Amino acid sequence: MKHVRTTALLAACAAGLLLSACGGESGQAAPAAPSSAPAAPASDSASASPESSTGAAVPAGDVTKPGTELKLGERAVVPFKYGTTKSGTIAITVTAIEKGANADLAKYGDKAKGITPYYLRATVENVDGADLAYASVSLRALGTDGRSTGVIITGSTDQCKSGTAGKDFTKAGAKFETCTLQGAREGSEVGSATFDKGDGYDKSPVVWKN
Repeated sequence: MKHVRTTALLAACAAGLLLSACGGESGQAAPAAPSSAPAAPASDSASASPESSTGAAVPAGDVTKPGTELKLGERAVVPFKYGTTKSGTIAITVTAIEKGANADLAKYGDKAKGITPYYLRATVENVDGADLAYASVSLRALGTDGRSTGVIITGSTDQCKSGTAGKDFTKAGAKFETCTLQGAREGSEVGSATFDKGDGYDKSPVVWKN
C-alpha cells in the first residue's frame, strides 16, 4: 500500500499541542516517518550491545537486538540516552495499542477531522541504576502494512497522558507508566508500536505487534 500523503498542515491547537499530516511545509511540523517498512525482524534472543558511537557506556547485561519483533506484553531492554548528559539501560514493555475515537481529539478542533487516535501504552523500567530522573520515552505507531500512518500527533489527551520518570528514577527496578498519542487516517489502522531511538534502532526499530 502506498504511503498516504496529505496536502494540509494541521496547525498547533490552542493548548499548544501539534497535530499535522506528513508532507506539510511548516517548520513546526515533525519530520514524516520513513515510508519504507522496518527491517526484517531479528531473532527474539538478546545479545550484548556494542558501545554506542555517542560515547555512552556499554549497557549492563544483554540488550534486545535492533529489528527484534515482540508481542504486546513482552519486554525489550535497550540502551537509552536522554538529553546530552544522561544515559543508561532501560526496559520497555508495550502493554496495549488502543484505538480511540475521533471525538477524543476534540481539543484539536477541525484540524483533527478524519483522524483516528491510537494510544500506545507502556511500562518503562530502569535496568542498570543510571540517573535517568525526569526522562521520558516516546514510541511510534506503524500501519498494518509496517509503514508510517502518514499522521503525526504530539501532545496528550484525557485518554492518553504522557508519563515522565520521577526524581527517584535513579535505581535499578524503578518504573513509570506512559502513553504515546499517535494517529491514523480514517480507513487505516495501527498494527504495531516501535522504539526507534539510538544507534541501530533508528534504522531497525524494536517492534511490538498488536
